[in-house]
Amino acid sequence: MSTILTAIAAAPSPSPSVVPDVDVTPGVAGFVAIAVVAVVTILLVVDMTRRIRRTRYRAEIRQRLESDAGDGTTTDEPVRRADEDGRTDVGDDTERG
Repeated sequence: MSTILTAIAAAPSPSPSVVPDVDVTPGVAGFVAIAVVAVVTILLVVDMTRRIRRTRYRAEIRQRLESDAGDGTTTDEPVRRADEDGRTDVGDDTERG
């Protein structure tokens, strides 16, 4: 048994080998994968923001229609408001530019 221990103790330990950086870094494939994930994430966030905003606007319009229906007044003309400057606003912001 001592001969086995002596043989193991006498065997040289392997020296640490130096691995080239090219074998360790992700390279071009890793960069492309991360770039694709980043672009997809940005597109998803933009789409989610748009959908949340659209849902909020629909809820506001539904609430306005329900409150107008409860008043018993139905008009086809847009609501006109006068600003501090005396200008009138039709309440529709989609045509401003």
